[in-house]
Amino acid sequence: MSLTIHVNVGEGDIARGQSGADYVEMNLTNDRLIFSAGSDVVADNLPIPSVPQLNSAFPLIDDKDVEVLHYFLADVSVSGGGLLREIHTMGNQDTRYVLCFAFTTATTSEPVLEIWDDSTLDSITDYCLGNGVANTSFFRGKATTKELPVDWSRVAGSGVGHTLLLNGGDGALSGAKDLYCNLRLTIREDFAQAALENPVICVKWTSN
Repeated sequence: MSLTIHVNVGEGDIARGQSGADYVEMNLTNDRLIFSAGSDVVADNLPIPSVPQLNSAFPLIDDKDVEVLHYFLADVSVSGGGLLREIHTMGNQDTRYVLCFAFTTATTSEPVLEIWDDSTLDSITDYCLGNGVANTSFFRGKATTKELPVDWSRVAGSGVGHTLLLNGGDGALSGAKDLYCNLRLTIREDFAQAALENPVICVKWTSN
């Protein structure tokens, strides 16, 4: 496979492979990202929590936008059933080296990150994706391969302005390269719908 995904679980904003960097390669079949307010049991280096434990640690809806503060990788590769690894650099902060998309070969199009409501990759009807309106998605992102952009983009589906061009708009890859992005989740103040949702983050590209 020409792509592996690595998550920065260290406390430093450091590129993969550099001194002091601490990245975990995702198991794309079993690992997942968890967004939480945190709790005594939903915390760094603790066992992957149950659904009730996750529910109890979810941010509470308020009369203003609520920024999700804690982001975790549920790392099933750890012996004993897996552990949560906090992604300290993810979220509403000026960090570049968060999610790393490591390509080992050239591409014929620029890799792009999209978020959909399921693996069919054809709709954004989840409430967290704007219930069909990408501009109101809870998810925001920045492609940070080239630099640290000022603005966040609402991410949902494949519409213009709602995806992340992971090579910073520079087009296809001429060879192996690590690409980076940061994501954050903001629950809108007008949101009052409880729902169990599992959006799918995907990266698309073409190759010879």
